[in-house]
Amino acid sequence: MSNRRAPAYLAGYPPALVHQVTTLIEQGRFADAMRKRYPDAHTVRSDNALYDYVQALKAEHLRSAPPLGKVRFDNSLHVIHGALGTHTAISRVQGARLQAKREIRVATLFRATPEAFLRMIVVHELAHLRVREHDKAFYQLCQHMEPDYHQHEFDLRAYLSYRDAGGDALWGA
Repeated sequence: MSNRRAPAYLAGYPPALVHQVTTLIEQGRFADAMRKRYPDAHTVRSDNALYDYVQALKAEHLRSAPPLGKVRFDNSLHVIHGALGTHTAISRVQGARLQAKREIRVATLFRATPEAFLRMIVVHELAHLRVREHDKAFYQLCQHMEPDYHQHEFDLRAYLSYRDAGGDALWGA
């Protein structure tokens, strides 16, 4: 039995599942399995395309949520520090009123991943427009917007573990 530590991205998952992922990574079979499951990267490459993508999801599931001022890919978000995407509300005083602008930023890493991963991140950040905390209601909303949310989150975490172990990007740049 080896003394390897579980990948941080998979903390909280059952040990048997973590073992399957780490074994695939160690045996060099992870990349093929992931490419088989997710053969293609999405085509959302620019900030404008990302804005349109997010707005379409918002219009479909969260019509009455507050409007978004900005949506963009962000080079300064580092997955290593736990930020896959962020949502912020910036308040500014305009005359006698307080104006709030909401922003969603997605780590640039997700510019070249399968659409399922991008959608999972965007759904997560959109859910924060309604529910601030990561509680049961939050994850129910995420699953409402993306029925396979939990599976895509696990697969993304497994992919990040693979990258953390020195694996190459699988879907190009």
